[in-house]
Amino acid sequence: MIPLSMAKPGETVTIRRITGKDEVRQHLAELGFVENTDVTVVSELAGNLIVQVKDSRVALDKTMAARIMF
Repeated sequence: MIPLSMAKPGETVTIRRITGKDEVRQHLAELGFVENTDVTVVSELAGNLIVQVKDSRVALDKTMAARIMF
């Protein structure tokens, strides 16, 4: 599995796994990052990402993006 932080802008990937503490996983789930969900990387700057998940755009720093595997 590869962390979301490695995805390129314009790429759509399917979330396979989310790692980290329960609080972190719960927070990401509340934002829409759950397993088997497609996300599209809109842009990337210095490892930080803006992603399209469901009908929302969400900014993730590189440490959060590294917890989401595809």
